[in-house]
Amino acid sequence: MIEFAAITSVISKYAPQVSQLIIKQAQKNEAVIKVLQELKLNPTQIPDDVDGVYAYTLVKYGVFKPEAILNLFREKVIKDDFFTAYTNNTPVKFAKKTKEFIDQNSELKTQIINAKINFLGELEEFGEVFIETAKKTKASRYQPYPDWNLDVYPKEFKALIFEKTRLFCGRDFVFKAIQKFFTTEDKGYFSVIGDAGMGKSAIAAKYVLATKFPCYFNIFAEGRNKPEKFLASIRQQLIKRYSLQNAENADLSTLLQKASEELKGQKLVIVVDALDEVEQEGNGNLLDLPQNLPDGVYFLLTRRTYNQETKRLTVSPDTPVNELNLTKSDYTALSQEDVKEYLHLFLNNDQKLRNWINERNISEDNFTQEIAVKSENNFIYLRYLLPGISEGKYNDLTLKGLPQGLQDYYTTHWNRMGMDKESNENKVKTLYILVERGEPISLNMIAEILDEDKYEVKSVLNDWVEYITQKIKEDVKNPYYSIYHRSFLDFLKGQDKLGEGRVLFKEVNKKIYAYLKKKIG
Repeated sequence: MIEFAAITSVISKYAPQVSQLIIKQAQKNEAVIKVLQELKLNPTQIPDDVDGVYAYTLVKYGVFKPEAILNLFREKVIKDDFFTAYTNNTPVKFAKKTKEFIDQNSELKTQIINAKINFLGELEEFGEVFIETAKKTKASRYQPYPDWNLDVYPKEFKALIFEKTRLFCGRDFVFKAIQKFFTTEDKGYFSVIGDAGMGKSAIAAKYVLATKFPCYFNIFAEGRNKPEKFLASIRQQLIKRYSLQNAENADLSTLLQKASEELKGQKLVIVVDALDEVEQEGNGNLLDLPQNLPDGVYFLLTRRTYNQETKRLTVSPDTPVNELNLTKSDYTALSQEDVKEYLHLFLNNDQKLRNWINERNISEDNFTQEIAVKSENNFIYLRYLLPGISEGKYNDLTLKGLPQGLQDYYTTHWNRMGMDKESNENKVKTLYILVERGEPISLNMIAEILDEDKYEVKSVLNDWVEYITQKIKEDVKNPYYSIYHRSFLDFLKGQDKLGEGRVLFKEVNKKIYAYLKKKIG
């Protein structure tokens, strides 16, 4: 039988808790291997018995974690309760039983409180790592895999957070600046500013993943960018997090004041992504963000570059404000190093891409250098280009022939798909509907608007799958579609075929109007 206490001792020896907020994936991987080797466990061959999978999970989850949470998960009763909950798909019941166990163990409870551990967040993360480890064994005893959801993150943003952070790396200079502000100031607003595709949303998602703080991601293409939706989400998160009373109809300032009274020396950071995508009338602060903040309350904002007219964030003289602008020359070299790190990470996770460069006798260093320059430090460019190379879409191009920058990438793909040909007008119309709609739209609705067979419409969407997000709405069988990233939306709006006043534009607009009129009756 595996001694879980021995595992946590080795973790503490090789990967003790660290002070920095974000741990590089390379550091984590190296520490995991060292711990497994010390325990004489094979890093690549995971046993399929429950204790074995639990042990590997404890290592992969536990490196650099506080000792208090390791002391919890090493308990046999916690392991047994966890696997019972796993088998029965009852994560909430596991959380309840774990809380009861902690309440009965005063020493452990004190350790967890002093370490300022987000209890539910750690239970959810451990469960996610266990599922990931169990899948690698391919053993039937772990199937079906449960939906390990403890509502740590808003359900609407959970998939986005994990997708944005799947291959996240670098950005240490950003997190250090953020942490310095939150450490040295009693309260305030910190903004990360940058152009489309510079990784602002990924930074926000990574911060949320690491801290489990409340968050809201404004998404223009999904219509999730209105003050009332933001307030409803943050209200729900704060009520749940701090057990606030009589706050069901409270405005943001009241909510923050109530939450601040429950902090007891801790901090509250609310992460708000893509402030520039907010749609709001008037001249007041975007999302009605307060001019005054209570002590201990902070906002981490991300947004595109702005002018005084579009800034719309006025604060009182005693509310600290700071920002880090990724477009400034001070950060160009640091951003390029992050891009190179991302490229190395992608190569290590994609054998087809590695085969592509090997077949052309391109060294890894030369590849990363060339692509880093071509990317212009834009991570969305990499997100699109690298899988495309891996899938053989650029087999006819040399390394130097690949697109230069995000806009050139979009233009190259548009031309390669022949979108300016008259025979592809219906493809352009389909994309235009996604642009004009401004929120997710079903396949059936697109087909009805265009009076096209839905299989033809689905074929078009498949051709542009990298740029389109597919979502399944609750209680609705048919998937809904929207543009994946604002930069592609902006590119489409700039195409001649989609320009306002064009015949094609007017034709599709009339079809949308006729469809809505018919539905209204």
